[in-house]
Amino acid sequence: MKVIKFGGSSLASSQQLQKVLAIVEADQKRKYVIVSAPGKRFDGDTKVTDLLIQYARQTIHHQDTQAVTAAIIDRYAEIGHGFNVPEAQLTPIFETIRNLPKQSYADNTYLMAAFKAHGERLNAQLVAAVFQQSGLNARYLDPKDAGMVVTDVPDDAQIIKSSYDQLAKWANSEQILVIPGFFAYNRNGQICTFSRGGSDITGAIIARGVHAERYENFTDVDAIYAVNPSLVAKPAAISEMTFTEMRELSYAGFSVFHDEALIPAIEDNITVNVKNTNHPEAPGTLIQSTREPNPHYPVTGIASSSSFCSLYLRKYLLNKEVGLGRKILTILENHHISYEHMPSGIDDLTIIFDEHQLTPELEKTLVAEISTAINPDEIYFTHDYSILMLVGENMRNRVGIMSRAATALANDNIKLIMVNQGASEISIMFGVHDNDADQAVIALYKEFFD
Repeated sequence: MKVIKFGGSSLASSQQLQKVLAIVEADQKRKYVIVSAPGKRFDGDTKVTDLLIQYARQTIHHQDTQAVTAAIIDRYAEIGHGFNVPEAQLTPIFETIRNLPKQSYADNTYLMAAFKAHGERLNAQLVAAVFQQSGLNARYLDPKDAGMVVTDVPDDAQIIKSSYDQLAKWANSEQILVIPGFFAYNRNGQICTFSRGGSDITGAIIARGVHAERYENFTDVDAIYAVNPSLVAKPAAISEMTFTEMRELSYAGFSVFHDEALIPAIEDNITVNVKNTNHPEAPGTLIQSTREPNPHYPVTGIASSSSFCSLYLRKYLLNKEVGLGRKILTILENHHISYEHMPSGIDDLTIIFDEHQLTPELEKTLVAEISTAINPDEIYFTHDYSILMLVGENMRNRVGIMSRAATALANDNIKLIMVNQGASEISIMFGVHDNDADQAVIALYKEFFD
């Protein structure tokens, strides 16, 4: 059996859903269909999830919601009417949208989670109705009925391991089960959403739970590319990559998957196939535990992200001070802050953070507390910081990759702020200024792919 997941662009309209229907019909093994909320139909359009966020905010602030409610209903109505779904099946969807503000929520964070989750929940109900109307033996399966239970964090929930035993009961289904992505329920029955890439996470969870032979993730591109196509025209497509390569690249900004999204599939060693809804016959990209290295391309992919900042501190004889690292890490732990990297010298130390964890006030607090704890000669935050990742399983068997990369960047007059090679030797990380990041990616691509 196969689990297949469709992103928002694949479900944005009745025309797109017709393609999804054809894909499901083309392979009888495709029994578990994970759906996102309807995405953008064209440039300038608004995703249903964004409309629901607006709806939630207006509800919280007691503002008029008629316009946004109508806009959300219109999106589902267009899809339903495009397949002649009976009004008796559409009316409950429309009523659920109207009644969202009338439900009881623990607080506004749970309200926001529930509003957002209904983009997927209602779309899954609608897609199941469309499948039935088209003659398929399909039904909607709610995450609660499937047995998915998550931790009590409304906007960053984690699956509870016992859920996999419940999901296993749905293995080898004769029906096509249409399941909403992005959310599940805590032990109190409240809706909690996953983090970024939530529908991808749901797909991987279902794949592991039913022990699928393959998890097909349908997007709007023919494959995963070696570099961001907005930076390089017609970049090389990646035919195969490992889970480790995918996670390294996702961490540094690859937009196909959030870096945590595939963990359930990785844990059960399920091959993932990224394919194009608009071009389903294309082979796409296979992601699996191992692959044969390509001797001509030691580098698999290049990515960059500007969502980082750094804390620099300098202190004479820093390397001789016993317990200094512990003092700093204790302060970070007390504020529930994780760090990404910590390159150091004999007299200085740089701590790199995901800047989404920080606020200006928190940065001032950290500087003050660390200054009190270790009395540095100099300490400050820097936000003009991007990280580049050069990733490839075959890099560990090649000499001169670092030299080639550094030379390519130097030839483009790009200053390196930080260099770090992972212990696995399949990734090299470069820190550069934000305004150099795109050009640095292009320079590395030319060196290793052109």
